[in-house]
Amino acid sequence: MIVVTGGAGFIGSNLIAELNSRGETEILLVDDLSDVSKIRNINDLTVADYLDKDDFIEKLESTALAKNLSYVFHLGACSDTMVADGRFVMSINFEYSKRLLQALGLAGCPLVYASSASVYGLDGPFIESAEDCRPLNAYAYSKTLFDHFAWRVKKNWSSQLVGLRYFNVYGPRESHKGRMASVVWHLTHQYFEKKTIGLFEGTDRFPNGEQRRDFVHVNDAVRANLFFYDNRNIGGIYNVGTGTSQSFNDVAIAVINACRSLDGESSLSLDDAVKDKFLTYFPMATELNGKYQSFTEADMTKLRSVGFNSEPILVAEGVHDYASLIYQDLKISTIEIPNQKSENRTER
Repeated sequence: MIVVTGGAGFIGSNLIAELNSRGETEILLVDDLSDVSKIRNINDLTVADYLDKDDFIEKLESTALAKNLSYVFHLGACSDTMVADGRFVMSINFEYSKRLLQALGLAGCPLVYASSASVYGLDGPFIESAEDCRPLNAYAYSKTLFDHFAWRVKKNWSSQLVGLRYFNVYGPRESHKGRMASVVWHLTHQYFEKKTIGLFEGTDRFPNGEQRRDFVHVNDAVRANLFFYDNRNIGGIYNVGTGTSQSFNDVAIAVINACRSLDGESSLSLDDAVKDKFLTYFPMATELNGKYQSFTEADMTKLRSVGFNSEPILVAEGVHDYASLIYQDLKISTIEIPNQKSENRTER
């Protein structure tokens, strides 16, 4: 049986959807469904069983469950980078992951787990090495520490072990994330509500809206997971991005034009969007000073070197398609359904 922890979450639910498309249904979905909004991510998926995350780790340690598992994708985590309770973040992202790793190691079960590009800190370089990790918050530190722990114990492992450092992932099945949803999700909602969207003014060496990130579509993140599922002789820590940084302005104009297209309006250039106030800029909050990554770009050399040759989905296509999907759903949700007047009928 395949296990997907965090299976009701963003990447996890998309991964299960792709596994289903391959005909895989013997899947154990592990998650914490206290947030029932995540049900929307999984109500169209086929799985064999469900376990709460706490029940799962207890059974994994106290029963022979691990010996009945064929593969584990560990995507469950506290992914809120703004959480101030470091003890909570470490218990979920580090201690839980350690217990999982140790139990699976004893059973010889292959594991692909989610790391994060946040481990690199402000400036990179964005290369898969311990020396280049400079985490800025509890979330990033928890991911860094688990990376280090995993590769210290790797010598005792007989099966595949893979850590994937995701860059800025966006795409369907993320609405439950709220404030931690992707910038694409937030900008599309802004445009729907106000017909204008806002970005940070210039910071560091970057002009207004020209801070750059490696925006990766969730489909590419899923493909990376399945590459290792299909190639179980390959292990290690790998970046998952496109290898190309793009600006927030690029994302914003893709969102604006996707929405305008659905409204029957013509596309705008960046300059025209700014001139006509469809795109504005505002100062960065002071609490983000020294904590904000103004530039990220995955070095994809290592992942490409082991045979991962999938062409990435770049902003022009991926953001346009995803923003169109969100905007269409928002438009539909606001359509008023007229009250149907009941006919006066006499029961006979």
